[in-house]
Amino acid sequence: MLSWEQSPSVAMMRQERAWVEVNLSAIAHNVRQLRSLLSTQTALMAVVKADAYGHGAVTVAQAVLQAGSTWLGVATIPEGIELREAGIQAPILVLGANHTPDQIRAIAHWKLQPTLCTPRQALIFAEVLATLPQHSPLPVHLKLDTGMSRLGTSWQEAAAFVQLVQRLPNLTIASVYSHLATAEDPNQSIAKQQQQRFETAVVQIKACGIHPPCLHLANSGGTLSDPAFHYDLVRVGLAIYGLYPAAHLKTTLALKPALQVKARVTQVKTISAGTGVSYGHRFVAERELQIAVVAIGYADGIPRNLSNQMEALVRGQRVPQIGAVTMDQIMLDVSTVPDLQEGEVVTLLGQDGNQSIAADDWATTLGTISWEILCGFKHRLPRIAIGQALPDSVNR
Repeated sequence: MLSWEQSPSVAMMRQERAWVEVNLSAIAHNVRQLRSLLSTQTALMAVVKADAYGHGAVTVAQAVLQAGSTWLGVATIPEGIELREAGIQAPILVLGANHTPDQIRAIAHWKLQPTLCTPRQALIFAEVLATLPQHSPLPVHLKLDTGMSRLGTSWQEAAAFVQLVQRLPNLTIASVYSHLATAEDPNQSIAKQQQQRFETAVVQIKACGIHPPCLHLANSGGTLSDPAFHYDLVRVGLAIYGLYPAAHLKTTLALKPALQVKARVTQVKTISAGTGVSYGHRFVAERELQIAVVAIGYADGIPRNLSNQMEALVRGQRVPQIGAVTMDQIMLDVSTVPDLQEGEVVTLLGQDGNQSIAADDWATTLGTISWEILCGFKHRLPRIAIGQALPDSVNR
């Protein structure tokens, strides 16, 4: 993430066009709100995969750790390495599956903690680690499939899986975990079934004389919906960034969206009735309009399918986007905004005055989810950190 202290001339030049603002104070607030739901025995993992859901992984990781998160979660080894290279020493769980010798050596070298999903994967890890210079046993996290049908050994085979890993040299079991498929659903029947399967597996594991030091099951939905899902650790992604997995969970906590997308007006012009706008003339003016050309487009992450279906905020007013979203630019009908000038700032996502546009609004229009919207903003848009993540003073 760029800051004004790092290459300020480059940051200023990029901000002349379009950018993403990331409010670190909002992220810190969200961490503290989430911690208020947890017992003193439950730790908080901030999931910062996919460049912290488009917010900037390193800066967000630093902010959440200052605010009280004690774990970080990533999807890939390079994501973990990026955090280590930035000097971050907190435990980092790699949520994805890795199998190759190069991957295993990288995990050990960078002191990352891998997810093991199958007995075969565990055997490969033990074999490769045995070839490395002497080091402490590698902490590993064993993933059970309780109904997500994604990564993990079947919950029915959990005891045998855990017993195998327990016997292998160079590995130490750091946790056993699973992932909820429908935690945000008001009908908790599937989530409760998954929890029951998880509990059954844990009982069978303990019956073998193995007591995993950490159990975890909850994502954002599970964390917000039911304390019974919390266990020793919760893995929170979306809620860290101030969004809710489902509308009915908004009453649980007062979260603050951390991301705003802004761009500048590059030209203002008047078009007459009957004039077509943008490629394909999917919009034709029915009357004389004042339009603004704004320097942001689908190459920056504005979905093209929002063409003629989205709004933007200009001087605190909602104005419609018109015509097809193009690669680098969009057009707005600013007839209600007098004397708009080139260089003025337009808010695509975020708040301006009393008006706001949320990622959920775009997601609803497109029939998708807010996660996809947040992850869609390209790196051509610099991430500009605003606010400050103050250290948490709560005594846990």
